[in-house]
Amino acid sequence: MTPREFAYEITLKLQKAGHQALWAGGCVRDQLLGKSPKDYDVATSATPEQVQDLFGHKRTLAIGASFGVITVLGPKIAGQIEVATFRRDAGYSDGRRPDAVEFTDAREDAIRRDFTINGMFFDPVTEKVHDYVGGVSDLEKKIIRAIGDPNARIDEDKLRMLRAVRFAATYGFEIERKTLAAIQQHAGEIIIVSGERIGAEIRRMLAHPNRAVAAGLLRESNLLEQVLEDSETLFALEDSWQEMLRGMKQLPRNEFISAASVFLAKWLESHSVDEVARQWKFSNDEKKSIEWIHAHDNQIANADKMLWSEIQPLLIHSDAERAVDVCETKLRAREPAGDLAGVKFCRVRLGWPQEQLDPAPLLDGNKLKQLNLDGGPVYGQILRTVRAEQLDGKIKTAEQAAALAREIAGD
Repeated sequence: MTPREFAYEITLKLQKAGHQALWAGGCVRDQLLGKSPKDYDVATSATPEQVQDLFGHKRTLAIGASFGVITVLGPKIAGQIEVATFRRDAGYSDGRRPDAVEFTDAREDAIRRDFTINGMFFDPVTEKVHDYVGGVSDLEKKIIRAIGDPNARIDEDKLRMLRAVRFAATYGFEIERKTLAAIQQHAGEIIIVSGERIGAEIRRMLAHPNRAVAAGLLRESNLLEQVLEDSETLFALEDSWQEMLRGMKQLPRNEFISAASVFLAKWLESHSVDEVARQWKFSNDEKKSIEWIHAHDNQIANADKMLWSEIQPLLIHSDAERAVDVCETKLRAREPAGDLAGVKFCRVRLGWPQEQLDPAPLLDGNKLKQLNLDGGPVYGQILRTVRAEQLDGKIKTAEQAAALAREIAGD
């Protein structure tokens, strides 16, 4: 059973039990756009207790019951579906969650949602769209419009400002004038939102091919200076801003680490990765990768002018291909474009067979001990020097490696 089939089964079972049940939100939007929904949500007139009674307490989770949400567990391949009772929300004192909910009907449930394109319902049994907010029209017009008063929708959940930018960028839509004005007015309030939620939205924007559009909308909406400290100063010069945008458009990789490395390149010239990592809640691996790519950008750009022993350790690193992509993207984004000789050198070497790119060392720790040298603290220096000479083609045999080790140790 697929997630879609499971969502259909849940809807049909609720309807047969005498309840209204419809697919809701993003899955309806994506279906109408001709996209395959990633997940499905069901909205219903049934109360949480009725949903649990219908599907059984062993097959349901009541984690969100206070907000009218019951999770129905399906077969492993089908996953799980959230079934939410139609509701209206009463106040959002924390700018995130409703203080209380009141169960209601489909129309009332639609008008408490964020944007018109997310406020539609679909009955998979009759294949009918239920649209109380003008979502179908706005999808056709390619508009992101808040439902009702945009200021009120933002007051309820500040993250909606970033979501509007993400939806507009990823779908290639425009943010409706009044909605954009409200975002610009309330942009400073985004700091109420947790770093995890902000970081999650930024990740999704930067990992998408339309990342340059997202960056432009972040700036136009006044959100950029809120989610990235000092960005208004950094991009005060239009040349710097345009160079970054060109890089974002040209980057061949649609994933967060590479895109963040390009997006933050100028910013990292005067700030540490730690600062933005704390703000956007990077994972340790993300932080280390972005830091490593930034730290070795200049070496990759000049790889053709350096010793192979200086470049080879970089090209066997797990982030080597990302770093080369990022370096090439940044060089191409300049006006005039930078010299790509170093990047081309790295790409050729990355195409080498593994045994050629990273040959087995002629001398390792065990072999060094067998030489009975009085090296002690200089063992590390010996190994590094021998490895560099091997990579640079100055020594080619184990005997030559041993002789060099004895020479360094003064034996």
